[in-house]
Amino acid sequence: MYTQRIELRGHIIDSHILPRVLDTIIDYNGDFNIQKFTIGRTKTDPSFALIEVRAAREGELNNILKMLQALGATIVTDAAVLLEPAPGDGAFPPNFYATTNLETFIHHGGRWLEVDNMEMDCGIVFTPDEGQARCVPMAQVQAGELVVVGHEGVKVLPRQRARRKEFFSFMDSAVSSERPKGLMIEQIAGLMKTLKGKGKKVLLVGGPAIIHTGAGKYLSRIIEGGFIDYLFAGNALATHDIEAALWGTSLGIDLATGEVTPGGHAHHLRAINTIRLAGGIRPAIKKGILTRGVMYSCVVHDVDFLLAGSIRDDGPLPEVVTDVLVAQEEMRRRLQDVELVLMLGTMLHSIATGNLLPATVRTVCVDINPAVVTKLADRGSFQALGLVSDVEWFLRELAHQLSSHAGVGEVTIEKEEA
Repeated sequence: MYTQRIELRGHIIDSHILPRVLDTIIDYNGDFNIQKFTIGRTKTDPSFALIEVRAAREGELNNILKMLQALGATIVTDAAVLLEPAPGDGAFPPNFYATTNLETFIHHGGRWLEVDNMEMDCGIVFTPDEGQARCVPMAQVQAGELVVVGHEGVKVLPRQRARRKEFFSFMDSAVSSERPKGLMIEQIAGLMKTLKGKGKKVLLVGGPAIIHTGAGKYLSRIIEGGFIDYLFAGNALATHDIEAALWGTSLGIDLATGEVTPGGHAHHLRAINTIRLAGGIRPAIKKGILTRGVMYSCVVHDVDFLLAGSIRDDGPLPEVVTDVLVAQEEMRRRLQDVELVLMLGTMLHSIATGNLLPATVRTVCVDINPAVVTKLADRGSFQALGLVSDVEWFLRELAHQLSSHAGVGEVTIEKEEA
């Protein structure tokens, strides 16, 4: 029988961390013995559990420990983190530690060092000269860099339920079409007002459904109100937004009447061609060709946008980044100071952005298809709050809430306790 002791600290009961840990041990053929258990008596007192984990095989124990670390368990050991040099550019050692998006520390030199730039599905590189540990994507690791391997000397802090009751709780990410959506939008608008009042950054990740449903005008209004700092999208949103600005159609459908426009199937291609002839979106605005729409609002109001391409793109527009690794790095650079992300009507861009976010970033995903929000959570973005709703209704109501009197619906930002 192979054994290893683990520790759990914090609000491990009401955040459901303790039962998830015990369930994981049993589900993966392990056993446990709770050697010490202390329950916090007040809302500020943390709880503590010391648990011996047992398994019949060493491989089974190691597998269980890896999963428990992702839940916030700390392996009781004085051993330093294990490091091995990367065998080549763009490749980790075989037994590299795969990161989560949770706050992570490594034990080195007799102290715990926080890992910088956390995101899921990466490795941890340690630089001895600087005494720095950082999260690094596989494609960026360089030969000879010291990479964390195994699970010893690694500590992960779980996201825990806020001690003060809030409606806008990012631990409750269950997907439901029966939530009180109006109240949720009021809370989201209040949070956006509060963040902007503190100089914090808000990112909107948008899909072409924003334009197809006629919601582009509401998004423009929100941008013009100064509530959005970054826009992540693909070629499609920008193309159909420009199509709507030039011809009043989206995918050839008249947005005013809902009717098919003769020859409208080619409007998106003509929109791309018009912008390419002008030299890009900004030159088209400067020349007076493009005078309205989401992209127009972004340029005029200095909202930084990133358009990431895909294999199915027409054109694409000149501003579209077609190298996916370059697009990833551009996304990472902008995400460094983001406090809130709104993901609206796009599954692929939402999951791509979610994969790059630390769990501390507040995230709202809105889609008419509940499977989109579920997939986002399944891929590791468990902090995402899901709203099953049409994006046109959501943006219309959000624009209304944000344009209401200053101070209405504002919320206090309380740091969740670790």
